[in-house]
Formats: sequence, structure tokens, C-alpha cells
Amino acid sequence: MSSMGARVARMFRNFNLENRVHQEISKEKPRAAPRHETNFPPSAEGSEAVETAVKQKNDPLLSLLKSVYVESKDPAAAEDSKDVAADEAAERRPLRFSLPGGPYSQVELTDVPKGKLTIAEALKALGSHQRQPQTWTPGKIAQEYALDLKDTKSLLEFFIPFQVHIIPPKTANAKQIKDS
Repeated sequence: MSSMGARVARMFRNFNLENRVHQEISKEKPRAAPRHETNFPPSAEGSEAVETAVKQKNDPLLSLLKSVYVESKDPAAAEDSKDVAADEAAERRPLRFSLPGGPYSQVELTDVPKGKLTIAEALKALGSHQRQPQTWTPGKIAQEYALDLKDTKSLLEFFIPFQVHIIPPKTANAKQIKDS
């Protein structure tokens, strides 16, 4: 049935197609917009005048250009590298905990910037707080790892690793993993 409907639709679409095409072709074409007038003379003599005007020196503009002086400095490159290294060393703390790495792993870290944690330290701190929340309070974790107290509280509140939810089965006779 659908092929029959397609045939009928095609028949109406193609009805008198040739006549409609001839009408569209015979219509008068729209005129192109007029060109913008230019000030350059169309003769070859005018083009030479333009070339000489371009090549001629303009003394007032040249004097203004010579009076401009631009000085730029890169603020990062302006400081001595020794001062930067001393500041970085003062703002870094030794690594508290790290995971053993293989021979092809990333370079082993020895220190971290203050206010930052490695993934291994974060997992150890979160695990310690989860096991002993009275001992490992947000204040103690912040002090131990040189963190901001507000950031530490946010970390403990919103980053919860290793939280397992056991969903009960829908039927009573379904098998379930038992705690050992």
C-alpha cells in the first residue's frame, strides 16, 4: 500500500512539471546591484599617480612614528630564576606517603607544593578519616598535610572513596553475596 501512495504523490508532484519549468526560465532575471563608485581615474596615467602618492614620504606621519617608543617586559622572565626556586622550595613540603611505582612509571615525587595532595596521600587521609573520624579530624588532616581547613572539610564531605552500596534483591530466592 505504501508504494501505491508514493506513486500517487510522485504523480501529483510531477504534474505539469515541464510547463512550470518553462515559466520559471522565461521570467525576467533580477538586475544586479550598481557598483560602488571609486575615486581612482580609470586611465593608466591615474594609476601612476596613485603609485607615486603611495611611495611618497609623509613627513608629519614619519615624525609621529619616530616619537613612539614601546617597551615591553615579560613579568615572569623579569624575576631571577634563583629567587623563584627559593620561593618554591619554601612553599613545598616533603611527601608523607607514596605508592611504590614500577620501573616504567612516572618519576617518583619527593615533595609537593603546600596546599596540594598527591592521590596516594589523599586516599590515605580519607581512609584514615573514614576508619577513625575522632582521631583524624579535619583540623589534624589539614595540619598534617599543610592544607587549608576549609578545603579539607570540603574534601572530607564531598569526596567519599570506597563507599559500597549493597542493593537488596527483588525476590527472596535470589542469590546474594554474604559478608564473611
